[in-house]
Amino acid sequence: MKKVDIIVILIVCIVLAPFFIFKSFFEVYECFNVAHPYIMAAVKFGILATFGEMLANRIKNGQYLQRTFGLVPKMVVWALLGVWIAFAMKVFAVGVPIVVEKAGITGLSEAMKATLSWEKVLGAFCISTMMNTAFAPVFMTFHKITDIHIAHYQGSIKSLLNPIHFSEIFPALNWKVQWNFVFKKSIPFFWIPAHTITFILPDTFQVLFAAFLSVILGLILAAASLKK
Repeated sequence: MKKVDIIVILIVCIVLAPFFIFKSFFEVYECFNVAHPYIMAAVKFGILATFGEMLANRIKNGQYLQRTFGLVPKMVVWALLGVWIAFAMKVFAVGVPIVVEKAGITGLSEAMKATLSWEKVLGAFCISTMMNTAFAPVFMTFHKITDIHIAHYQGSIKSLLNPIHFSEIFPALNWKVQWNFVFKKSIPFFWIPAHTITFILPDTFQVLFAAFLSVILGLILAAASLKK
């Protein structure tokens, strides 16, 4: 562990400490989270997911930040993606139990609002499975495309001002890694179980937990890169 790693750990501890030490601090956060869920989703993902990519960069290149990392563009992209994820989570959380009930498994909608039960676990699993098979592949592919776009401009702010050339980037993706590792392995073995836990949690903590999972996403992408 290098000196910079110790500094990063100390910064993380200082940022998180007020939530555990001061009850009023947590209450203010919770109230703002309820009143402005999508603004908070942007903040959470903008900070936590970008930090996840910094950890991935540390694993791959030995540095948290490089000149071409693109800190600001990545934070902006993750903030926008965070809003998209928050919308998707709400859509699947509300819609999937209703669809499953029409298939003959009753009581899931009410179970998702109640305390922990086998019905709630089943409902959370169904929501997670549907979201990670219908939404996650599109999200992961889009995120990878934005990463390549930012890298093309060497992390410059210009990457936010210029259009993404999807028709050029899409066929150039490493589909062997994208399919064999990111889709085929990370989705069934990590994301579906992880998001099952997410949807068991109270509504106010779901997006926050999903944002923390995005830190894990950064580590998974780093592992995928090393595998390549």
